[in-house]
Amino acid sequence: MMSAIEIKAHNPDCIRLVQITDTHIFKRKAECFDGVDTAASLDQVIEHIRREVDMPDFVMVTGDLVHDPVPEAYERLRQQLSGLGAPVFCLPGNHDDPVLMHQMLNQDNIHTTRVLEAGRWGILLLDTCLTGTHSGRLQVEELNFLDQHLAEFNDRPVLIGLHHSPVSVTSPWLNAMMLENPEDMFSILDRHGNVRALIWGHIHQVFRAKRLDVILAAGPSSCVQFKPESEKYIKDDLNPGYSVLELYQDGSIDIRIQRI
Repeated sequence: MMSAIEIKAHNPDCIRLVQITDTHIFKRKAECFDGVDTAASLDQVIEHIRREVDMPDFVMVTGDLVHDPVPEAYERLRQQLSGLGAPVFCLPGNHDDPVLMHQMLNQDNIHTTRVLEAGRWGILLLDTCLTGTHSGRLQVEELNFLDQHLAEFNDRPVLIGLHHSPVSVTSPWLNAMMLENPEDMFSILDRHGNVRALIWGHIHQVFRAKRLDVILAAGPSSCVQFKPESEKYIKDDLNPGYSVLELYQDGSIDIRIQRI
């Protein structure tokens, strides 16, 4: 069982978490994803967080950290995220190399630790990467990791971060790249009953739903936005953004979207 990192909360009654996702940083400066300079966009998001979010306790970056998984891209990302000041915890997406990510990002305030404690809350970061495809899957070891740590957090509310969507969204082309075995995950969540929210990236758009008492929430990308309810990829004209989550002692959660 992995030991947890304790987040030193400014106010244990209200844990403030910022979610950034799908940063898609390139190896070289000024490279673009469908016309968007992803590094410049991330810098604007970081500056907005520093200006607009009062004392975040930590930041979670939910995958597709880089566009092509090479050391230079991860180093550029690490330098950018270090400007946030708060602890930053990263999980991998389908554009990432989890091994290289772990090697490159565990410096300064940047971590790839997957078990956190923040006030009453337990936080788990899952790895849904599936080699050779843009879809995701929770392997047996990952499901065991989830099961064991939910048992360890049995008296606490839990938030889970992952990259791939565990439920159908409004875009068929994105549904073809979702988590392949969400029922395996949900059967574990149902057995424990202490998970309050799942947050993810991958779909480059805001999504909200609820399954039983669990909030299901995807956030906007820090670069390109994907148009909802589209049969195929269409770039949306919404600005890049991020999510701010406030986690309360009673297990309730407030989520708001900020755009630059």
